[in-house]
Amino acid sequence: MAKVKLDGELWDRIKKAAAAAGYASPEEFVIHVLERELAALESGGADEEEIKKRLQGLGYIS
Repeated sequence: MAKVKLDGELWDRIKKAAAAAGYASPEEFVIHVLERELAALESGGADEEEIKKRLQGLGYIS
């Protein structure tokens, strides 16, 4: 399994979002979000600008 390093502030936001949404762990939340975004990208349903906005919203790019 690969590991990804995240900024402490982002990780705190992820923990709060995961708890609020009822996920068992922050890791489960991250996996779900990434799987959903990858599925959207792979389906070709989003243009490049929309993808950038989503990734910015998730904190992956600035």
